[in-house]
Amino acid sequence: MIKLADALAATAVALGMMGTLGGTAHAAPESARVVADEARKQVAVVGHGTVSTAPDVMRLSAGVEVRGATAGKAFAAARGAAARLTNALIKAGVSVDDLTTNELSLGPEYETYPKVSGYRAAQGVEAIVRDLSKADRIIDAVAAIGEEVRLNGVSFEVSDPAKVMEGARAAAFKDAAIKAKQYAALAGRRLGEVVEISEEIPGGPAPMMFTGALAQDKASVSPGRQTLGVNVRVVYALD
Repeated sequence: MIKLADALAATAVALGMMGTLGGTAHAAPESARVVADEARKQVAVVGHGTVSTAPDVMRLSAGVEVRGATAGKAFAAARGAAARLTNALIKAGVSVDDLTTNELSLGPEYETYPKVSGYRAAQGVEAIVRDLSKADRIIDAVAAIGEEVRLNGVSFEVSDPAKVMEGARAAAFKDAAIKAKQYAALAGRRLGEVVEISEEIPGGPAPMMFTGALAQDKASVSPGRQTLGVNVRVVYALD
């Protein structure tokens, strides 16, 4: 049976060697630790895995903004312009089910408060583009609506991240196993069975890497690539 002092010494040696060993491309942010006592011998490590994939969905945010002498005129003009925008998006290839109104506003504008100089009305829409080959055509259709239109930006995402994450999990588990095997050897033990597994999705938005190399000829919009990552904490028994 390994003594507690020996286990703690092995831990110190292992942690000391971490400063001299080079990290891998998927190094985990948390170092492994050896938990040793008279009743239990385990090693707990955190593995990290990432997968880079091309997004297949674009979200386009657009809208219209109109000013008028009265609230009724401004609102009616905005509603008419919004209808033209919606029809243009549908004709360009966006499904009706993928259109969502995300803004509807009407309010006064002042020359010198409280004197009203006119009214401003706005209506916005979010369009989900599932065929990226139509992205430029759809953006051009929005721009052609007229001076009332506002193009607020685009973003890209993966429609089925769960499927992509399977690869990230496999990479994270492999990373954890490599670390655990090394720490077991440094402690003079053999790596046993898996005792516990827990998953952690790194916080914050997934980093986006854009590259013009993915753009088609005469296309101005490129989805680039998106990196999805996962951390997995695995506890192994030490034999």
